[in-house]
Amino acid sequence: MKHVLSVLVEDKPGVLTRIAGLFARRGFNIESLAVGESEDPNLSRITITINGEEHRVDQVTKQLHKLINVIKIRDLDPEAMVAAELMLIRIAAEGTKRAEVAQVAEIFKAKIVDIDKRSMTLRLVGDVQKLEAFRDLVSPFGVLEVVRTGTVALGRGRG
Repeated sequence: MKHVLSVLVEDKPGVLTRIAGLFARRGFNIESLAVGESEDPNLSRITITINGEEHRVDQVTKQLHKLINVIKIRDLDPEAMVAAELMLIRIAAEGTKRAEVAQVAEIFKAKIVDIDKRSMTLRLVGDVQKLEAFRDLVSPFGVLEVVRTGTVALGRGRG
């Protein structure tokens, strides 16, 4: 089962290394990892996507709580979270192919952020399924390079 963990930590050197090491020691493969500042300038939010059984994820979460720099951990409910990922993708696009790529980009609300004689670079934000669908549609043109942020997520508001 897929789990998205939102971990609030002190913004200090070595915290990410200790957290990633904990997952590695417990035999988890981190599918997605995103780190950035939070609402508090002294804290960072780490969003970790892993696959695992409920009891194994609970065990690693308990161990995470023991790390001194960890403030708060939430295993986000897929039905009660807002999640997105950013992808930059450079596609081979010369001549008439350029208009076809632009049409696909428009359908997916991707933004063309760079263009040269032989390629186009697009920026797309959405869930994993949207990004994968876009990549599948443009792959016949020739995907030259891809970079993705990994999932970032927040629990839905509690009205």
